[in-house]
Amino acid sequence: MKHRKEPPGDKNIIGTRVVAIRKAKRMKQKEFLARLQTFGLDISSTSLSRLEGQYRLVQDYEVVAIAKALDVSILELLGEETVE
Repeated sequence: MKHRKEPPGDKNIIGTRVVAIRKAKRMKQKEFLARLQTFGLDISSTSLSRLEGQYRLVQDYEVVAIAKALDVSILELLGEETVE
């Protein structure tokens, strides 16, 4: 697994949560991208990597699709609720 060389960016607040939740569910990026497509969000692996690294802005409709694909609430994704 490749680790980031630079510290996280400041373009979004959900990137690190997406990584943590995805890994807790033992979901690889490729599988996550496929799940996102089923919820109407078609982004590239590079775009997902930038989102997770907090180097990319996230649109409101993307937050909804990401929460659905991870099977968590939007509040959990935003860090307002605890992930079980």
